[in-house]
Amino acid sequence: MTSVSLDHASHMDAVYRRQRYIYNVTRKYYLLGRNRLIAALHVPDGGDALEIGCGTGRNLIHAARCYPRAHFYGLDISAEMLATARVAIIRAGLTDRIILAQGDATNFDPQLCFGRPHFDRLYFSYTLSMIPDWRAALQHAVQIIGPHGALHIVDFGQQEGLPPFFRNLLFAWLRKFSVTPPTALHQELIDIAKKNAKNLHFTALYRGYAWAAQL
Repeated sequence: MTSVSLDHASHMDAVYRRQRYIYNVTRKYYLLGRNRLIAALHVPDGGDALEIGCGTGRNLIHAARCYPRAHFYGLDISAEMLATARVAIIRAGLTDRIILAQGDATNFDPQLCFGRPHFDRLYFSYTLSMIPDWRAALQHAVQIIGPHGALHIVDFGQQEGLPPFFRNLLFAWLRKFSVTPPTALHQELIDIAKKNAKNLHFTALYRGYAWAAQL
């Protein structure tokens, strides 16, 4: 990783060094739409999916159970989170179908990390809002979508259908964890779809609490 990547990795390790032990318990109350994303992946039998920013491995384990004939890969910049994910995957008995690697979402080499150049499905689940250069992460992901593949996203929206005080409180809380919901996500996806001749489906969930997209 570059020096910038290493700095971000150190920062994420500091943020989650202790939180990783309670992450799954606490986040289930406000990381809404994760299971909806996994249900929409439709990973083909014998296919594969990569989660960019896999954290504790919660989504990978759930997805692997939903698609028992597919293989899953997880990338994260935080060594601390990956340590938790590895333990969880071992306990779930899924080490034969889930492979993890440390890397920067904006420039990782899929061949070096996982021994393959592309994937049938890629997904970001509440991770774009934690990546400083989230546009670069999106653009890089699009380049490694396999033939007839798809990119899926769920993340914090702009709370457009909710009271302003709720938005202000939520965003102030998220900043404590270096989370910044990308205001220009929809437009960026529109631009990427046009540039790469992809179809885009974009949906606001729960009155804009979350945004979901498929490319």
